Amino acid sequence: MKIITAPDAPAAIGPYSHAVTAGNLIYSSGQIPLDPKTGKLVADDIETQTRQVLANVAAVLAAAGVTTQQVVKSTVFLKDMADFPKMNALYEAAFAPHKPARSTVQVAKLPLDSRVEIEVIAYRA
Repeated sequence: MKIITAPDAPAAIGPYSHAVTAGNLIYSSGQIPLDPKTGKLVADDIETQTRQVLANVAAVLAAAGVTTQQVVKSTVFLKDMADFPKMNALYEAAFAPHKPARSTVQVAKLPLDSRVEIEVIAYRA
């Protein structure tokens, strides 16, 4: 296993790594909408938060030497499933034309009371 630390992603807010590689697979920790420069949550609306989460995911993937086009599975955690259509449109644009397997669930609460969190598993050939 190899620990991945992404210099362009926000610092971890707990005892975890940005990602871990095991063989050809990269497992990312969940990313929430933290600004990497300030370490603070971005605005409270789902669009701004989703954009930041996707940027953080991309930064973690880049540090591991892959892109969103190599993601095989993602899990999206939403504070409110009513946010799904807006999150989904931004998610689709970020991964296009690729369509990894995905699960999306509503949860009772996310870290720092964010609206969205995304984790991914990617494959490096």
